Amino acid sequence: MIGADDSSSQVRAPAARVPGTGGTGDGVRGRWFWAGLLLFLLAAAPVVHRYLVDHPQDQWQVDLQVYREAGRSLLVGRPVYSYETEVPQLLPFTYPTFSAVLAIPLALVPFGVLGWVWTAFQLALLWITVGIAFRPLLARAGERAALAQGAVCAVAVWFSPVGEGIRFGQVNAVLIALCLLDLARGHVGRFRWPRGVLVGLAVAIKLTPGVFLIHFAVTRQWRELRNAVVAAAGVTAATFLLAPEASLAFWTDALLSSDRLGPNAGSSNQSLRGMVLRLYLSPVATQVLWLALVAVAAVLGFGVARRMHREGSRVGEVAACGLVAVLLSPVSWLHHVHWGVVALGALAGAGWSRRRLVVAGVGAVLLWCPWPWWGANLVAQPEVPRVLARLVQNGDLLWTVAALWALHRLVRREHTAIQGSTKSSLIAPS
Repeated sequence: MIGADDSSSQVRAPAARVPGTGGTGDGVRGRWFWAGLLLFLLAAAPVVHRYLVDHPQDQWQVDLQVYREAGRSLLVGRPVYSYETEVPQLLPFTYPTFSAVLAIPLALVPFGVLGWVWTAFQLALLWITVGIAFRPLLARAGERAALAQGAVCAVAVWFSPVGEGIRFGQVNAVLIALCLLDLARGHVGRFRWPRGVLVGLAVAIKLTPGVFLIHFAVTRQWRELRNAVVAAAGVTAATFLLAPEASLAFWTDALLSSDRLGPNAGSSNQSLRGMVLRLYLSPVATQVLWLALVAVAAVLGFGVARRMHREGSRVGEVAACGLVAVLLSPVSWLHHVHWGVVALGALAGAGWSRRRLVVAGVGAVLLWCPWPWWGANLVAQPEVPRVLARLVQNGDLLWTVAALWALHRLVRREHTAIQGSTKSSLIAPS
């Protein structure tokens, strides 16, 4: 059975170990690895310079500062969820307390140094993510797989959601890498873990990967569901023992207040709820419309993820779940669409299908565009049709919907083609 990681062709590329995903290479592969890494770093340099050198200091790595201050709050004994960062940001910590515990080491590093370290960490995670998500395509390059990986990373680092993650010092790259390593990889070198455990840790860090738990239930992956729930519950319970007051504050207060996340109706919120809020309907109409859209998106989105699972496409499965999380979450900032990198890998597959490469290429170009920012400018211009301005303003949301649709259509088309080919071979005279 051929999934979204593969192609409809029966020909396969020779296996190749992809650096960054646990493989080892000889001297030739080693040289291509360094060439690919250099290509990636050269492409990333302008992005890093823009957000770490030229960026205003009062907007520098603001989310990373929130994480760091949460860890510091635990160290000095101040309330984790009532503390806000300094003027002008005034941002509170909004993640589960387990994240604050993990952030304690961040509090021990000077913030000016930490921003650079965290950016390097994000770039390393992008390398790993591309290595897994594009593995079938990279394998076609043989010994030059690492160079191809560097080329894909050089493009991906310029995607708007990836750049936004670097700009703010976000944690999304960590969550994506955890989910990919868990479901699409399953091991690093000889070290293996039960599937679902890393997803559980991602859920304990930030609740949005909880969509994977629903997906496990829908697809009857009971072992993965059990492992994820046990992992998430285990570290959450341990956190209650370490920081009971902060844990109680999160689950009884901070979790229930979406206003803590910022202006939900702003262009930066690319969830279905953000789109509905920007219609400025009555509160009742807003709630009803949002819940209706969430129900439709959940049924269709989890249906795509289920199809990816049935077709054996682990990367497509992870991509679909991540995109569903963007749609269903009450607040999905621009950097949440970082899941689009995984989706492009699933769409490209092994690259044997021209249709796949065209769709992935168009998707990459569209993901480069900062649609919400463009839309926000258009909305402020009276001469621009309001419908057009709103469509552009919701560009990342529309990209997410289109990516899910493309995954569904490509796999459906290939499945139909394979069935037709099988039937033809059965009735053909021998």
